[in-house]
Amino acid sequence: MAPNTPGATPDVSIVIPVYNEEAILQSAIAGLSEALEEVPWTYEIILAENGSRDRTTEIAHKLMQKHPELRIIHAPEPDYGKALRAGILDARGAVVICDEIDLCDADFHQRAWRELQAGADMVVGSKVLDRSLDKRPVYRRSATLVINFLLRIFLDFRGTDTHGLKAFKKERVLGVVHKCVVNKDLFASELVIRAQRMELRVVEIPVEVIEKRQPSIALARRVPNVLKGIGRLVWHIRIKDR
Repeated sequence: MAPNTPGATPDVSIVIPVYNEEAILQSAIAGLSEALEEVPWTYEIILAENGSRDRTTEIAHKLMQKHPELRIIHAPEPDYGKALRAGILDARGAVVICDEIDLCDADFHQRAWRELQAGADMVVGSKVLDRSLDKRPVYRRSATLVINFLLRIFLDFRGTDTHGLKAFKKERVLGVVHKCVVNKDLFASELVIRAQRMELRVVEIPVEVIEKRQPSIALARRVPNVLKGIGRLVWHIRIKDR
């Protein structure tokens, strides 16, 4: 189906946080738009730009002239969680798909859509299911396993993955979004954990992860914020909210 007509309400909103992505933004959007040509639903793409210091914003505005389905929102500081939250709240579609600019996995979009139509409230693309294929460097795969272990131990997480690709029915998950208290990398994890705790139907499906570039923020810089975020979530979810 064609991209959404400007001014009309799309079926699906694809939210993609972007930060200093001038090297891959144009090719990623072109590839995603081409891959979505055969989907049975209308869509918009929301670029949630946050604090970029390169030509990301300039390129995004030029892309809007070629891709009418594309919109851009801005945040002044680099914060993945805030950008993702803002994109979700700004989304006009009944279904929201959270994607990554270095993935743009249209196959996940279509499989997640089918799961949502079959009754799921949220679909999480897991990098660690048996049928998943994670081609990231070993240290990044190991970091994912460690974080998921911490989330299970301290927050009673009942799945296999939280960060990355996900899709959900906005009406069902909007209340979850408003309950979330952390930003940066842990917002995506809190979203999934709270959805489970609020008894939403969360389904995991395997994904193939082949990144197009190195992470825009180094892992070592992210670790302190992740640990701080887990501590804050333990306070809010396991103690304060009880």
